[in-house]
Amino acid sequence: MNNLTFFTEFILLGLSADHHIQALLFVLFLGIYLLTLMGNLTMILVIRGDSHLHIPMYFFLGYLSFLGICFSSVTMPKMLQNFLSQKKSISMWGCFTQSFFFLLFGCAEASLLSAMAYDRHAAICHPLLYTVVMNRPLCTAMVGAAWMMGFLNSLVNNLFIHKLHFCGSNIISHFCCELPSLFPLSCTEPTLNEFLLSGSSAFLGLLTLPLILFSYSRIISALLSIHSSEGRGKAFSTCSSHLTVVLLFYRTALFRYISPSSGSVLERVVSIQYSVITSLLNPIIYSLKNQEVKAAL
Repeated sequence: MNNLTFFTEFILLGLSADHHIQALLFVLFLGIYLLTLMGNLTMILVIRGDSHLHIPMYFFLGYLSFLGICFSSVTMPKMLQNFLSQKKSISMWGCFTQSFFFLLFGCAEASLLSAMAYDRHAAICHPLLYTVVMNRPLCTAMVGAAWMMGFLNSLVNNLFIHKLHFCGSNIISHFCCELPSLFPLSCTEPTLNEFLLSGSSAFLGLLTLPLILFSYSRIISALLSIHSSEGRGKAFSTCSSHLTVVLLFYRTALFRYISPSSGSVLERVVSIQYSVITSLLNPIIYSLKNQEVKAAL
C-alpha cells in the first residue's frame, strides 16, 4: 500500500469531452432543470392552493413533486458547473454526500410510487369508502415510511463505502457520484459493497413492486367489471398517469442498481432518464392527463 497514491477528490467525466458539445449540453440541461423546478413547484402550489385537490391522491402527488425537485437538485447544479469548467472535480466528501442524497431521494420516490399505486386501487375498487380507507393518518404514515426506507437504505450503503480506500485513478466515468460508479475505483475489494447495494435494491423492489402489481391487478379486474365505456375510460385515466411514471422510473432504476457497473455510455443515459427526465415529466404527465389539475391551473 505504500506505493499507492491516495487522493481527496474525484474527476467526473460527464457526458462529453468536446467543449462545443458541452456548451450545447449546458443550455439543454439548464432548460431541463429550470422546467423541472418550475413544473414541480407549480404542481405543489396548485395542490396547496385549490381546496378541491385536498384529497389523498394529490397529497401523494405533492410529495412526489417535492421529491422531483430534491432528486434533480442533487446532481444538476454540479453537472451544469462541470459543463463550463476546465477541471471537473468534486471533493471526496462532496461525492459521498451527493451519493447519499441521490440514493435517499431515489429510494423514497420508489416507495412513494408504490403507495400511490395502492391509493389508485382504493379509489377505483372502493370508491364509496375511498376517504375512509385512505385517511390522513394512513397517508402520512405511508409518506413517512417512504422517507424512512430511503434514509435507511442510503445510510447503510454509504456507511459501508467508508470502508473502502480509493487510490490510483480518480476518474469517475459518470456525470455524478452514484455508488455503482465509485466501486471500480476502490483499491480494496468492493464485493461486499456491491452485494449490499444489489441486495438492498432488490429488497426495496420486492417490497414495493408486489404492492404495485397487486394494486394494478385489482384495478384491471375492476375495470373489466365496468360495463359503461365512459366510466371505464374515466377510471383508467385516474391511474394511467401513475402507471406511466412507474414504468419510466422502475425499468431504468432497477437495471442500473441490480446489474454490475461497466462504465458504459448506456449507464449514463439510463441514469439521466430516472434522475433527470422522470422529475421533468412527472408534473407534465399528471397535468396533461388530469382534468382536475387543468381546472386548478
